Formats: sequence, structure tokens, C-alpha cells
Amino acid sequence: MGVMRDMEIVWDDLLDAFENPDPEMVYFLDRETGEVFYVPSDYEDDAFWDEIEADDERYLLIPCFDYDQERQLLHEFIKGVTNGKLKTLLDRAFVGKSPYGRLDEILSFYPEELERLLAIKEELLTARVGHWLEEHDIYPSGEPF
Repeated sequence: MGVMRDMEIVWDDLLDAFENPDPEMVYFLDRETGEVFYVPSDYEDDAFWDEIEADDERYLLIPCFDYDQERQLLHEFIKGVTNGKLKTLLDRAFVGKSPYGRLDEILSFYPEELERLLAIKEELLTARVGHWLEEHDIYPSGEPF
């Protein structure tokens, strides 16, 4: 069990790390400085990886983007759409392989719905990051919880 720390974390950097869709990038949170940093997953610096492994209390691996969670979120969002025509469009787009870009495109014509989706996404992301921080006994100062 680590020591509870009250640290400054750059919240936007942490959110970006959680939203990182690139499996080639690995993000870490430095528990001592609150800094979020990333390296390519095939980073060829043994000394770096040795330090990360040797001090795993300090350097926390940030979990990567969760596509299942994203799909679940989109599914919930579409269920809440009241405009029938829009709902049909979104349902069709959702079935596709990478629904997200297409949904953004469709929703650009429906600003209220787009805003609702972004609000739901942000809420989910903030909750996910919050749980992750708590799991690691990190209670950042001045964060939006």
C-alpha cells in the first residue's frame, strides 16, 4: 500500500493518456512529480525499462483506451436519441467497424446531440480516471471530482 500523496497532476495530460487509442504508445504517471509521460512501446532503451521496473511504486502504467467501454457508451447514447431519423443513422454507423469518426460526422449536423455525447464521454472518462487514481491511493489536489 503506497503512501497517500497530494500532488499536482496535469489533468489534461492524464485524460489524454486515458484516451490514447495508439497501442504503440505507453503512458506512465510519475507518482513523485505528478508528470504524465509516454514512450513508444518498442522503446529501445534498456536502462529506461529497468528503471521503470525497479521503481514500479513510482511509475504507474496508465491503462490504454478501452474500446469496449467506448462502444458501450455510444450504445447508451444512441438509446437516448429521440429523433427517429437520427437514431436510424447512428444505429447504422454504430454497426460499422470504427463508429466513432462516422458518428462525429453525423452529429456535426445535430449540435445538441453532439454536446450530449461529449458530456457523457467526459463524465465516463473522468470517472474512470478517478477510480484509477483512487486504486493507486492518489488524491490529486484541485482536481474536478
